[in-house]
Amino acid sequence: MQIDSILNENLIDLEMNATTKDEAIRQLTNRLYKDGKLSIEESFIKAVYSREAEGQTGIGGHIAIPHGKSDAVSVTSIAVGRTGNPLKWETPDDLPVHFVILFAVRNVDKTTVHLKLLSQVAAALADDEILQKLLTTQDKKDVIRLLSQNMQ
Repeated sequence: MQIDSILNENLIDLEMNATTKDEAIRQLTNRLYKDGKLSIEESFIKAVYSREAEGQTGIGGHIAIPHGKSDAVSVTSIAVGRTGNPLKWETPDDLPVHFVILFAVRNVDKTTVHLKLLSQVAAALADDEILQKLLTTQDKKDVIRLLSQNMQ
């Protein structure tokens, strides 16, 4: 499974108006729901917060990668949101989060598929040039391309 097969323009919001972590998770969850990737929003949100309780999902550099594995996920997908508002999030560098990549993972995909997707996103985010472009681009297609370019 590749990033460009689970991310489409409907799942990207480059002008998210979230002012809190909860608002960001809920807004991106709603995008997943409206695009048919989830059957029940609240069940998925509970799964996301269950994972949040296990450890921080902020990775530094203004990025967070929350994720939930749930039977409420119909299709393993990711939703991406960027906000100009500084979101308070647990991160190793204590910087506010502006870019959120929310993974919605079917329980059947929770091992190898999930790890492969996380690996692909981490590889893209390790590149400072890609990271800067993600924080500034106005084109949703660029987001898909940037997150997908390190795929094998």
